[in-house]
Amino acid sequence: MKNVTKKLLSLGLCAAMVAGMTACGNEGVDAPVGGSGESGSTVESSNAGEQSSDAEQSGSSAGSLYNEGETRTIRVGTWYDHYYDSTHKDIYENPAVSDEEQAQAQFDVVKEIEEKYNVRIEFVNLTWDGIQESINTSILAGTPDCDIYEGDMTFLIPAALNGFVTNLADVLPADNDIFNEQMIFSPTDIGNGDGVYIFKSNSGESQYYNTYPLAFNAQMLEDAGLQNPNELYANGEWTWEKWREYLIALTQDTDGDGVIDVYGFGSRTDFLVQNLLTSNGTYIARNDKENLSSNEVGEVLEFIYNMYNVDRVARPWNADDFNDNQNAYMKGSVACWISAAWISDANKDVELGFDIIWAPWPIGPHGNEETNVLRNGASGNAWMIPTGVKDPELVFTAFQDWQNWYHGDTDWRDGNMTWWEDCAITEENLEVMGYLGSREGIEIYGALGEDLITWSDLLDGVNTPAQFQEIYKQPIQDALDGFFN
Repeated sequence: MKNVTKKLLSLGLCAAMVAGMTACGNEGVDAPVGGSGESGSTVESSNAGEQSSDAEQSGSSAGSLYNEGETRTIRVGTWYDHYYDSTHKDIYENPAVSDEEQAQAQFDVVKEIEEKYNVRIEFVNLTWDGIQESINTSILAGTPDCDIYEGDMTFLIPAALNGFVTNLADVLPADNDIFNEQMIFSPTDIGNGDGVYIFKSNSGESQYYNTYPLAFNAQMLEDAGLQNPNELYANGEWTWEKWREYLIALTQDTDGDGVIDVYGFGSRTDFLVQNLLTSNGTYIARNDKENLSSNEVGEVLEFIYNMYNVDRVARPWNADDFNDNQNAYMKGSVACWISAAWISDANKDVELGFDIIWAPWPIGPHGNEETNVLRNGASGNAWMIPTGVKDPELVFTAFQDWQNWYHGDTDWRDGNMTWWEDCAITEENLEVMGYLGSREGIEIYGALGEDLITWSDLLDGVNTPAQFQEIYKQPIQDALDGFFN
């Protein structure tokens, strides 16, 4: 595997990893969903005292933003517990604290913010459903429950496109970090091109979040005499057709009874669709015009249809049990599964009888390495300031300082990748995951409604790809009309 790493690096993948586009959630502060609950980075800062002031780092003058009069509480609506805010008395209120130095820095920055701006930071766990409800009701009424919301992009994008989110370009100075180095936060393009509405936290870990590599049973690859897919990818040979050859070779009737015992592939349909779309450089919905009817999406549908109905290399999807194919993979009856860091962590105590090789998705006929984005910018956690919030510049700048607990020392912020390394199992797998997260694509069809498309009609052969396109193109367009208007 070390040779694979060298080949990947020779393609400049390491540089792509360092370039890391944007973050999801608030990595470096809390563990991601399905994570360990530990804070992100843990190495000692050697030059924290040499960093510029918080005011310089945020691009605003702290003095000009001081809240005169009664102390203001900045409410941050989230869907899981965060540490730390003004309600916490010591670092050990975080039950998962492991690095006391980092925890202390995160705790101390809250006190700094309180004094510098005359504000309090308070996180409010609204739950997953509560976030969406609060956004849809309180903002519409003109009295937002929170000054900042953290939520899934499928919640935030509609709010932004419907005019419920503050345009940061209108309230922040041009020299703010978010418009320049983007060390602390980075903006997310929601496709309207007229400002910054949604922002994500940056960290060295952010590129690893929300990536879904293919996970191969290494023993099955060896037994079938198949080359490591990473080697093929490094040589530009890892294509849909090559993956199809692999899946056919890995699908077996081991006892000769005419019934398939081992499938080449088995996983969640949504992961499969999302990643095949990006690997072919296409999308279903990225603007106000549906793209399901395009030839490029048609190729994706054709490939999926053939997997399940022609080649029969894909284990049937059980919509009633999301873990069904995952369990089959763990038992050795599926050779290739779609994994992720949080999936790996959730199953860390499971004893497997084989090694796992993570690999990038193969390139489709209309895709290339640049379009083979595996991190979906229209999913995952992000932040927004709703319209109607008083003093949005103060709110954002104070929150930016909260995120910048490392005072510009990104080496300290990004020093410990232990959780991610443990999830990846091997150095090579970690590198693959980081590479996949070095780019970001936007796909919003998932925000249009879970029941908009019945994928089982394609997987079960009820509809051909052409029929599928014809049936669903208008419902998608109707949903987009409502989404953008």
